[in-house]
Amino acid sequence: MDRTDGTRSLTGLLALWGLTRLLLLLFVFKVYVFPGPDVTSDVSVIYQGWYEVLRTGTFPLDDVTWQYPPAAALPVLSPALLSFLDYAQAFFVLAFLADLAVLALLLNAGLRPGRAVRGAWVWVVGVPLIGPTVYARYDVMVTAVAVAALLAGTRRPRLMGALAGLGAMLKVWPVLLLIGAVRRRAWAAAAVTAGVLVTLFTLAMPGAFAFLTFQRDRGTEVESLGALVFHVARHFGWDGQVLLNYGSVEFLGPYVDVVSTAALALTGLSFGWLLLWRLTATRFLPHTLADAAFVAVLMFTTTSRVISPQYMVWLVGVAAVCLCFHRTGMRVPAALVLLASLVTMLEFPLWFSHVVASDPLGVTLLFVRNGLLVLATVVAVRELWRASVPRTDRREPAGLTDAGPKGGPLHGARGLTSRASRGAG
Repeated sequence: MDRTDGTRSLTGLLALWGLTRLLLLLFVFKVYVFPGPDVTSDVSVIYQGWYEVLRTGTFPLDDVTWQYPPAAALPVLSPALLSFLDYAQAFFVLAFLADLAVLALLLNAGLRPGRAVRGAWVWVVGVPLIGPTVYARYDVMVTAVAVAALLAGTRRPRLMGALAGLGAMLKVWPVLLLIGAVRRRAWAAAAVTAGVLVTLFTLAMPGAFAFLTFQRDRGTEVESLGALVFHVARHFGWDGQVLLNYGSVEFLGPYVDVVSTAALALTGLSFGWLLLWRLTATRFLPHTLADAAFVAVLMFTTTSRVISPQYMVWLVGVAAVCLCFHRTGMRVPAALVLLASLVTMLEFPLWFSHVVASDPLGVTLLFVRNGLLVLATVVAVRELWRASVPRTDRREPAGLTDAGPKGGPLHGARGLTSRASRGAG
């Protein structure tokens, strides 16, 4: 691509970002009303309620909907920075700025020699596919921290670890970014950062870990993979209920505990596979860190007993980082995530009443969305394994062999890991 084509492509990307983000702002500011339930009520009611409690110097000790690590207080309190706006307006503006920060990070990475701007395109296209929910949850802020961590990880492992530690204290899942880190400095920095934050919040504000007891009686959220069992079972006489429970719409009734336990078991198996991969992998290329993080987040999102629409923001953000690298194997899974994001907007908020009713339209949407996530997970797992774990039944192509100077696999693995660690955090 010559300079003129590159300039046109960049101009088109920025124009598309501006247009789509203007539409999102018009929706959350209610200049235009997006069909379906009001997605902004979580900000104007729930978040603002937490804000009023947090500003008194304590966590919401009696609110079971507060289910987040202590640093989640930071984004909830952040609208105070824009005191000239009301709470909800300030929150939407800050979410917009977090979105812009992700774009800037991806462009900065993608325009470097040997990188690609495809990642920025994934973000620009993927966010509006999820709909206005993106600006009405603090997940876009967490995703900005996660994207910064992954992009720093290839050269600055300490910074990567510190950002991952901060992200984990905001919403837990960014700890998964460390699965592909080969330098201990990244893990150490994450542990130190998380430890410091835990200590500060524990000393400064009562109830920092009250959230740990607020999920004991959760059901299975109606949009999750396991919920498909009950959506179908309702048509055959299952007599459970769909209720607002712990801040989300969940199935409650017979056998829900069995399905929830099965979901936890699948999550445990996912962790086991990631551990096996980490112990077996010997090829750590510059894109492996992001690819492994994407696989981990996909696995834990897909198997969770709760798949809220805003979770798709995590997947789009991490997929975008993967596609900043030319040699990533995550192109197909990233495309599947984009399709799943579109279907997510259709099932929530557009036709959420059909999902709650378990009617044919609602069930079909969930089967398609969750099926796309399962397929993306399977393909991503396969690609990560093939790219980083050597096969023993045939010779590797020249330049990718795991045999070291002495031909021993262990020696080769150490040598390759050592070389790769200079380019992967």
